[in-house]
Amino acid sequence: MRWLSRTWDRRPDIAELELIGLASVAGAIWTFIKVADRMEDGTLERFDERVLLAFRPGEDRTKPIGPEWVEVAVRDVTALGGTGVLSLVTLSVIGYLLLTRRWRTAGFVLAAVVSGASINLWLKESYARDRPALVPDIGPTYSASFPSGHTMMSTVTYMSLAALLARTHEKRRVRGYLVGVASLLSVLIGISRVYLAVHWPSDVLAGWAAGSVWALLGWSLLRWLQRHHMAEEPGEEGLDADDD
Repeated sequence: MRWLSRTWDRRPDIAELELIGLASVAGAIWTFIKVADRMEDGTLERFDERVLLAFRPGEDRTKPIGPEWVEVAVRDVTALGGTGVLSLVTLSVIGYLLLTRRWRTAGFVLAAVVSGASINLWLKESYARDRPALVPDIGPTYSASFPSGHTMMSTVTYMSLAALLARTHEKRRVRGYLVGVASLLSVLIGISRVYLAVHWPSDVLAGWAAGSVWALLGWSLLRWLQRHHMAEEPGEEGLDADDD
């Protein structure tokens, strides 16, 4: 048991982390390309319709499965991936980093989230997929459907922040918990988009894949910058930090 505990808490070396990161990025890119290709050639149409309508099995498609309070709860969950909430979370973290004189890390977080949002908008404009029309009156939408912006940006933001927090802890189970919570948030937000019929399931799959790619690339870049003393190490403050 002591050996298992030491193995679980052991910090992986740089080579292991880089190999895992490379494999994860490659897998996420492959997933996005496959989903995008099959979305464009129409082979995902039946899958999308079946999954979407599974949440609305009755004759009245305006009513999703479950009691009314479930729909209210799902709307609360989906709001966690909205631009307003993600902006507040990001700015709060950046404010903390600035107060602790982690100037370069704060700039990195801002750049990662803003660039991720820009990539998402570019992908939406490139594919220009219409929103689901199977359910009437889904509410106002302001952008194309593919990939899901809520799903992609919640994955980018929460996974990036979780990785940043995980770097401040030695114990592997704590780091795993932080990444697990961020992953759960992005999964629930993605499912909520399908439940509310504002996105096709393939939009959400592509959002998870694209968001994971961007978060993993950002995490790898941050580690590289830290190793080359171009960004603050975990727990390190700027040179002009206060002593009090």
